[in-house]
Amino acid sequence: MNGGDQALSFVYLVGCLVLVFSALMVRRIPIANGLKMALAWVLIFAAAFIAFTLKDDFLDLGRRVVAEARGETVSVQDGKGLRIRQSPDDHFWVSGTINGQPARFLIDSGATVTSISTATARRAGIELDGAFPAMVQTANGTAMVEPGRARELRIGGIERKDLEVHVSDGFGDTNVLGMNFLSSLSSWSVERGWLVLKP
Repeated sequence: MNGGDQALSFVYLVGCLVLVFSALMVRRIPIANGLKMALAWVLIFAAAFIAFTLKDDFLDLGRRVVAEARGETVSVQDGKGLRIRQSPDDHFWVSGTINGQPARFLIDSGATVTSISTATARRAGIELDGAFPAMVQTANGTAMVEPGRARELRIGGIERKDLEVHVSDGFGDTNVLGMNFLSSLSSWSVERGWLVLKP
């Protein structure tokens, strides 16, 4: 919430409190009871003001709690960077988009080039280079890949354009974010179970 919205909310809060105090004065309630009622209203309006001001933070916290309960990987925007929590399988997974199409990526510093499945490439309209397929070594063995380019790949607030990718049926449904993406960052590191990416 920006400063203007906060100022407007504060004006509304003050206006509501003035109305409450005016109503109490008109009813001629004893001072002790009036002060108790006034304090109760102040606390109610303060709680409402805090909830309204921090609603985006509460929503983000709720999404994180739900993701944790489902066993999904949690990623948190950290300024312009991104923090990704290690998943129960000890890998780092992140959701992003490739050419505007949603995709889930395994982050693998052992992969030289970002590699995507044929199904993801088809959905995202990846342009193949037309070069001869090549053989690459993966964690699951050797795979035949076709080189191509992604117009845009985005995870969180980090975006890279015209990124080289490998496309293959051999990847199954897995998309791998490789070193050609990671090396384009200003830094990346693992800190106490979180992968920290800085653009």
